Amino acid sequence: MTRMVTTSRVGADGVLHLELPLGTPEAGREVQVTVESITTPSMTQEEWVAFLDRTAGAWQGEFERPPQGEYETREALS
Repeated sequence: MTRMVTTSRVGADGVLHLELPLGTPEAGREVQVTVESITTPSMTQEEWVAFLDRTAGAWQGEFERPPQGEYETREALS
């Protein structure tokens, strides 16, 4: 059996329901399930405002668009 990684969300009732189709050849085998919480760092509103205050107006230099090259010439379709 190969290792399988899946991501799922715990329901509002606090229960995690998993359905993993492993195939008939794996029927009757023992498996090990490891549960890890995926934490994504999130900012509070105050942290977000502080981030914006630090970065707003921080660009130093000119906004310029470099040359884009030439369009290719194609044959007419008709």
